[in-house]
Amino acid sequence: MAGQEDGAVTAGGRESRRTTWAEELLGQLRPAGRDVGKVVAWLAEAVHGTACLLDGGGALLAGRPLPPAEELVADVVSGRFASAALEDERRHLRVVRVGGQHSPPAGVLAVSRAAPFDREAADVLSHTAGVVELLLRARESGEAGRRLQEATSALRLAVLQLLMVEDTVSARRVSAGPWPGLLDTDTAHVYVLETHREERERLTADCLDATGGQALVVRCPAVDGHVIVVAPAETTGPALRSLVGGRPRTFLGGSARHSLARTATAYGQAVSALALARFRPDGTAVYAERTHPERLMDPGALRAWSDRLLRPLDALPHHTRAELVATVRLGLEFTAVSAARILGVSRNTVRARMERLERLLGTDLSPLTVRAAVHLALNTQAGLHDETAATPAPRDRAVRLGDLLSGPALRTWAHELLGRLTADTRDLRGTLRAWIAAGGNAERAARLLGVHAQTVREHVRGVEPVLERRLLDTGSDLYEVVLAHLVVGDLEPPALDGPV
Repeated sequence: MAGQEDGAVTAGGRESRRTTWAEELLGQLRPAGRDVGKVVAWLAEAVHGTACLLDGGGALLAGRPLPPAEELVADVVSGRFASAALEDERRHLRVVRVGGQHSPPAGVLAVSRAAPFDREAADVLSHTAGVVELLLRARESGEAGRRLQEATSALRLAVLQLLMVEDTVSARRVSAGPWPGLLDTDTAHVYVLETHREERERLTADCLDATGGQALVVRCPAVDGHVIVVAPAETTGPALRSLVGGRPRTFLGGSARHSLARTATAYGQAVSALALARFRPDGTAVYAERTHPERLMDPGALRAWSDRLLRPLDALPHHTRAELVATVRLGLEFTAVSAARILGVSRNTVRARMERLERLLGTDLSPLTVRAAVHLALNTQAGLHDETAATPAPRDRAVRLGDLLSGPALRTWAHELLGRLTADTRDLRGTLRAWIAAGGNAERAARLLGVHAQTVREHVRGVEPVLERRLLDTGSDLYEVVLAHLVVGDLEPPALDGPV
């Protein structure tokens, strides 16, 4: 009886130990675990030895390196043996293949210990190999999924970049395979969502879910916290607005509907609306169609002046001219770095093309008044406004920029716009005029005004909600305000009337 009881106790102890290590091993598969390195470390402790995980070439993946046993590892990796053992006076070594015999090995698990391997140690090693295989396969699957996700994201960005330079044919061709029918429409809205950069990945995934494949969702290459959505469907707007509510530090700006060839313009509108959204209780804003200064100019005169100013570009080959114009338009809307990221080229390329335009036009794009005038000409010639594009431009009509800015309707608009600033006692209008004259440089404007540069920045920032335009970021909003100053005579118009 005593012997039977002792045997029962011994068997019970073994079963208890087996249950304990099995539970610990299974615990490595819980979401909080799933770390191959920790599993290998646990194995070494469980068998009272040293353990390591090697890849198919024998390179160390996890654990502590063991004394060389290349032939043993090679036999297991090749599939000649599922496992192998080596014993000498100093150690007992076991090598186990991780993975099925008829599939490429995920790795090799090797354990060395001073004592011989008993049944329990062998079981621990065998079962651990199975757990390690699951973790390695899961890692491979996850990495493959991430690679696919990154490739898809890069493809979306490529489509957006093609739309930004008005190459809608190529954009449709590239998107037709992965997203059939997405760009079959001729028009779309553009939305820009802003969040903290640490939250952008989650916001991007939520945008993809919310739009259900009916929109082009792109992580903005220029601003870390922005997500750009090109949305042909009208239902996309409400779906995106639902993502903003209840999400802290998240805002949404949307454009008016534009043709796909005007995606860059729509993007600029969305960014402008985003600036207003930051002041809205619900964190959203859609670009409001307002009176733009070019619509108050004589259409024929505007077209004639634009064509005359840009006539030096006509000597360029068609492709070169189109590439130059598309780059400069984005370069005027954004910084060179941002434009380069949007286009997928280097910032030196953007700057080189901007400098080439300067040489062709015989001007310097540094002054904001020059940038505003060139921006006006490029947008006019691109046919951004149907009524302007449809108006024939008599080439022999010698129109000067000053003539365009002298119309009564335009003067009324400019006085009303800048007149909004008179109610503020801080002389916002004077600061704004000096800041524009200084090329948007707060330090130079501060020296002209005899104040601190931070005061200039605060005043300009205070102007933005009053005029409902973003000014500290270059772009269409800023150029409209510059034109208003030219119209009322607060600034001298640049000498930009094209070749005689």
